[in-house]
Amino acid sequence: MTVRTTLSPADIDALVNARHPTPRSALGYHEFARKNDAPVCVVRVLEPDAVAVSVRWEGEAAVELKSVHPAGLFEGRVPYRRPLQPYKLHVRYASGVEMDKHDAYYFAPQLSDFDLYLFGEGNHYTIYYKLGAHPAELDGLSGTRFAVWAPNAERVSVVGPFNLWDGRKHALQTRGGSGIWELFVPGVGPGTLYKYEIRTKAGTTVLKSDPYGFAMELRPGTASIVASLDGYEWHDADWIDARRTAPHHLQPINIYEVHPGSWRRDYGREPQFLNWCEIADELIPYAKDQGYTHLELMGVAEHPFDGSWGYQVVGYYAPSSRFGTPQDFMAFVDRCHQAGLGVIIDWVPAHFPRDDHGLANFDGSSLYEHSDPRLGEHADWGTKIFNYGRHEVRNFLVANALYWIDRYHIDGLRVDAVASMLYLDYSRKAGEWVPNRYGGRENLDAIEFLRQLNIAVGRDYPGVMTFAEESTAFPGVTQPAHLGGLGFHFKWNMGWMNDTLRYVEHDPVHRQFHHSLVTFSFVYAWTEKFVLPISHDEVVHGKGSLLDKMPGDEWQKRANYRWFRAYMTAHPGKKLLFMGCEFGQWQEWREQHSLDWHLLEQPEHRALLDLNRDLNHLYLENPVLHASDTDPAGFAWIDLHNGDQSVFAFLRRSPLHPDRPPLLCVFNCTPVPREAYWLGVPAAGTYRKVFDTDAARFGGSGYNQQERVVTQLAPCQGYPCHIRLDLPPLGALFFELAD
Repeated sequence: MTVRTTLSPADIDALVNARHPTPRSALGYHEFARKNDAPVCVVRVLEPDAVAVSVRWEGEAAVELKSVHPAGLFEGRVPYRRPLQPYKLHVRYASGVEMDKHDAYYFAPQLSDFDLYLFGEGNHYTIYYKLGAHPAELDGLSGTRFAVWAPNAERVSVVGPFNLWDGRKHALQTRGGSGIWELFVPGVGPGTLYKYEIRTKAGTTVLKSDPYGFAMELRPGTASIVASLDGYEWHDADWIDARRTAPHHLQPINIYEVHPGSWRRDYGREPQFLNWCEIADELIPYAKDQGYTHLELMGVAEHPFDGSWGYQVVGYYAPSSRFGTPQDFMAFVDRCHQAGLGVIIDWVPAHFPRDDHGLANFDGSSLYEHSDPRLGEHADWGTKIFNYGRHEVRNFLVANALYWIDRYHIDGLRVDAVASMLYLDYSRKAGEWVPNRYGGRENLDAIEFLRQLNIAVGRDYPGVMTFAEESTAFPGVTQPAHLGGLGFHFKWNMGWMNDTLRYVEHDPVHRQFHHSLVTFSFVYAWTEKFVLPISHDEVVHGKGSLLDKMPGDEWQKRANYRWFRAYMTAHPGKKLLFMGCEFGQWQEWREQHSLDWHLLEQPEHRALLDLNRDLNHLYLENPVLHASDTDPAGFAWIDLHNGDQSVFAFLRRSPLHPDRPPLLCVFNCTPVPREAYWLGVPAAGTYRKVFDTDAARFGGSGYNQQERVVTQLAPCQGYPCHIRLDLPPLGALFFELAD
């Protein structure tokens, strides 16, 4: 019986013009069954610019293949064999160069149908083990397995120096209707640059970085890099075990927000970035000494533009090459954990940039984004909005969040720009947005995505926290998803931040007219689980540094700063402070420059650093300041209504720690000292001073000399007795019952 083994003219045309969607069906090793005889075996090879190709199995003579098309298509019959083993090609090119290589089209696709099914329904939360570039060994040969989602492409090839960036040489195989393309390429290993060359249905070709790539070139390079995430030995098992059962809302959480590219720089080299090891050497002991519990890192994922601070991400699965390899970042996180520091990263699922090599119009279509600009574009930021209604896009994002926890042991995700995700009319005028199916402004797909995210994190990684940067009154941000909330562990208290900074920026003489700005936050302080942030956004773009926001001369600026930091410490809610604020940097933050560390040579700035260290350790060591953050019973007003003198006072206490006395916190927000100021207290006895922001060692006047004060029996402000304190100018005092 005659067996037809040749390709059809249509197949040949599609192959040589790099348009064939299933090249593995035509290229590589193929067996054609014959009745009552061994199969006919054929090897086909596409090697553009080749003039001769032969195939050889180990220990056997080479078989010369014949040219089928002058564009480099060869085929020939080879003996039937069992067991089947990989073969080598010997290729001679028109230039005279000769090369031995294994044939990528020998290998069958590796993704299972179950992988494709789970991804298609949006529930393959470990898809990063399947898509992307994975060094692997198949049939004894080392290489890299490439896989990418591009359902609307006509053809996808992996290109790099291993094939002279020629998209005709390693076209990927499509996997049916899944939209996934894959190919194992022998001989390609870690460190290899690559991109995907995508031929669109419009007939154009585009070069794209790998959405699931584990590493990328340092800008201005845009190629992905084959990387293995294996090989690092972790030493943080005790930390991870303790994390699983930690009741976060009862614990002190004091976050130091850090931009690794500008915390410190080495101006003697180019690029000037410190690597993760160098950052760890300096940052970890500094943060521990200062009393921080967590680092929040900006710009960890790869981003091409330094000025975006890491909020315009291209490499969602790639730690930025600015600071080292993936293993270098693992070692940094590991060292943090061993030192008792948690690591939170800024995570950006709200939008992505338009860069040609990124996600935008990935396969020639609006794949990751909406096609309708009213849904798919952020006019303010010039970026694209993810299409949360698409299963594969949600899968990309949820899996990405879990990836950072799984592979890098991250302790928390601060989710950026949540407000922009929740509302379809965010920063849009009438007619510029599309209502949801009920006619409302809520983005129902984004809401469902955030719930899916938080459910997945809580189920798979108990103890890991999620934080919402959300600036509106959207209900239930920190309510569990199964109770109708979004499921975040904490929400940034943007209202507190905005109101308090407006208050402190007023000249003290005018503060009496704005007293509600500093007291209003207690109306809603327990409606969510809050973090009080003073973040990078408040010290850029002409807003001034935290110290320079304060009114008055330099002494008054520092005094205002000191009482403000004490107020932030005493206010219910976890804490976050941006780098440089802790020692009173005068200049705004600039991402291209190091912090002004030389200021610590001046005693005034050293004193502010000491103030923050002492406040932070007081917060860590006294549970009345953190264990009742989410419980209204942990707070009580003493003096609420004295706006005329800009004085207010309250108690912090912890019902879970009845052995710890409440802390009386009193603030005088004017430069006028107030002698023998009456303050009601709940219990008689002697009160001792715990903290004084006006102490001489912090750069203050030392006005208050009352280390201990005995109560008077006369009732005051609804309490049975009172104490009389000398309130320092622009100062804060903390007292507690000593006996």
